[in-house]
Formats: sequence, structure tokens, C-alpha cells
Amino acid sequence: MSGHSKWATTKHRKAAQDAKRSALFSKLSRNITVAAKEGGDPNPDNNASLAAAIEKAKGYSLPKDKIKTAIDKAFGSGKDAANYETVVYEGYGPAGVAVYCEALTDNRNRTAADVRSAFSHAGGSLGTSGSVAFQFERKGQIVVPKQVETGDKKNPIGPNGAAADEEEFMLAVAEAGGDDYEDAEDEWIVYTAPTDLMAVKKALEEQGVETKGAEMTMEPTTPTAVSVSDARKVMRLIDKLEELEDLQNVYHTMDITDEIAAALDE
Repeated sequence: MSGHSKWATTKHRKAAQDAKRSALFSKLSRNITVAAKEGGDPNPDNNASLAAAIEKAKGYSLPKDKIKTAIDKAFGSGKDAANYETVVYEGYGPAGVAVYCEALTDNRNRTAADVRSAFSHAGGSLGTSGSVAFQFERKGQIVVPKQVETGDKKNPIGPNGAAADEEEFMLAVAEAGGDDYEDAEDEWIVYTAPTDLMAVKKALEEQGVETKGAEMTMEPTTPTAVSVSDARKVMRLIDKLEELEDLQNVYHTMDITDEIAAALDE
């Protein structure tokens, strides 16, 4: 378990999304609405995709009332009805970095034009369906804080069960059915098979380990090495794509080394 660091990529994506919190909230709400509608059930206990969408939203602190409104919208009618469809866009950014975008849109033409414009302005090119998907692998991702609030006034912060010790945590992840884990400073990132995401999360919690969020992600199978200057160009494209309201998730194959992560933080 535990291999090369993918955390830098995740951290940059989270930072970019947190900076655009209102846009992020509308994306998370849309994701919940579609999951509820496609699953045909407003109860997450009976709708696995809705449960995953809610977990992801909680990981970004989407308020409970917004979650409820998003679920209600899935079963509305007339002007309250939600008619989004899932569309995937694939292409190449600067330095041959593969980019995979997942959208939820109520207007395919508008979204396609916006995505194409972002690629062309960044010196990239939009490809055909399947042109880069083979370079990614879908995985479940669970965030586990190493420390949690205890409710004790004398010691308000304490260890999060097995998550406080790497050896114990490695055993807990294996017992829960997780595939891998990674050290992400104050947190652990646990990776699972896509179909096992919620089961592994539940199994960790049954072992007394609190989780902070769970979501599906796309991991590059072969990261693309780039120079610092190319990395900046790629991130400009990623930021541009993430600003588009219709795009839910943007994944790329750029290998963010410590040197590149430091340069991007400047």
C-alpha cells in the first residue's frame, strides 16, 4: 500500500474549488439532483449514487438545507423540474497532458462551445469520445482526518482512532476493504474500487474512524511529466474549465512533483 503522491493534484483542485465556493455549491447541488433523479429514490439508503453525491457535498461543507433542496428539485415538476444530462469531454492541453471533463448540462451546445473555447485559448485541443479516457482509472476516494474534535473542553482535539498511527491505520484500511491509502499532511486519502466506496467508508466508521467525505475520482494511470512553465499553462486551462458552471469535475494526467507544486503555489 501507499505509493507515489497524488495528493498535490488533489490539493490544488480542492484549493481552486474552495476559492470559488458559491460556484462549487451550485455544482454540488446539481450533482445531488441528478443522482437523486437517476436513482429514482430521494432516500440515500436506497440510492448509492445519491449517497456518494451527498458524501462529496458534505466533504465541501454544503449546508444540509441546500442538500435537501437539491434532492427535492429532482422530483419537482414544471419550472422546478431539473433536466440535466451527463456529458463527458476529452482532450489534450499544453505539453500533451490529457484532460477529462465531466459535465451536467441542460444545454449541450452551450457547454460544448464553452469547453472548446477554453481548450483552444489554452493551446490545447478537444478530442473525440474515448480519446483520453483510457489514460485514467475510476476510483473511490475517502478523506480521513488524523485528528478530530473530541467534545472535551480540556482536550478539544484528539486522535481519530486508528488514523492517528500509520501501522494501525494501514491494518484498518485493509480490514475495511480499501485498495490503498496516502499520507496527505493532516489527513489520509483512502482509495477504493468504485463499487466499494460507501462500503469501505462504513467499515472504517465501524472501526471508530471518522471520515470527512467520500467521492468518485479519476486517477491517471501514467502521469505526464511537464516543465514548470508548461505546468502553469496546464493549470490555467484547468482553472478555466473549473470556472465553467456546467463542468462538475476536471481531471488531468499532469504529474505534479514537489517542484511543480511549489512553483504553482507562488
